[in-house]
Amino acid sequence: MSHRYGAKFIDVEETCPYLPNRLAVLPFYLTDFRAEPEAFDQALADGVRRSGVFIYHTQCPGCDACEPIRIPVEDFAPRRRHRRVLKKAEAELRVEIGEPIIDRERVELYNKHKVGRGLGEPGSEIDLRSLKEFIGITCCDSREFRYYRADELVGVAIADIGRQAMSAVYCYFDSQLTDLGIGNFSVLKQIEACRTWGIKYLYLGFYVAGNAHMKYKASYLPHERRIDGVWQRFE
Repeated sequence: MSHRYGAKFIDVEETCPYLPNRLAVLPFYLTDFRAEPEAFDQALADGVRRSGVFIYHTQCPGCDACEPIRIPVEDFAPRRRHRRVLKKAEAELRVEIGEPIIDRERVELYNKHKVGRGLGEPGSEIDLRSLKEFIGITCCDSREFRYYRADELVGVAIADIGRQAMSAVYCYFDSQLTDLGIGNFSVLKQIEACRTWGIKYLYLGFYVAGNAHMKYKASYLPHERRIDGVWQRFE
């Protein structure tokens, strides 16, 4: 990954966020794609992810477990499980799309999701500023997908948009509503949005076979995964 994405902000070894007992190197770059959506498309095709105003990629010594994954939306065919999720969730949830918002309601929902899904221990909750730095500020054109049950906000997904690509940045939801499958429902609604907006690819971040929270991504078929620098199609 070259320096064309901007100034390198940090490039240190750290604990792997995806697999236990491993170290990761995730170079972060400070950049801005808002005036260049085509450049953002290319960055996604190169395998980058966004966190706040930074983008990053994996450069981990001796490990290639993280595989960028994307869905060619026109070719995607929902499986029976996806149709079940759509039918059940659409009967109970209302969807809104707008500019990203950071407020206390979202912080509480994020922390409920984090602890409830086993993504952090009690005491690891974040505050308003941290959530803003993670997904509230951006270096590209970003949208918030909001999922309401009656008048209660029960799910939020942040997506970044280029010219021909959308990136699903993060989704957090009420972890007690497992029967609604909000995470999968969000992906399906983002695929619908891509089709409506004429977007070719929906990027789902990294597929990591050894991470229980990421394995679901392989259920969207067909999809493509970037392996050894080449996008390979899986039917």
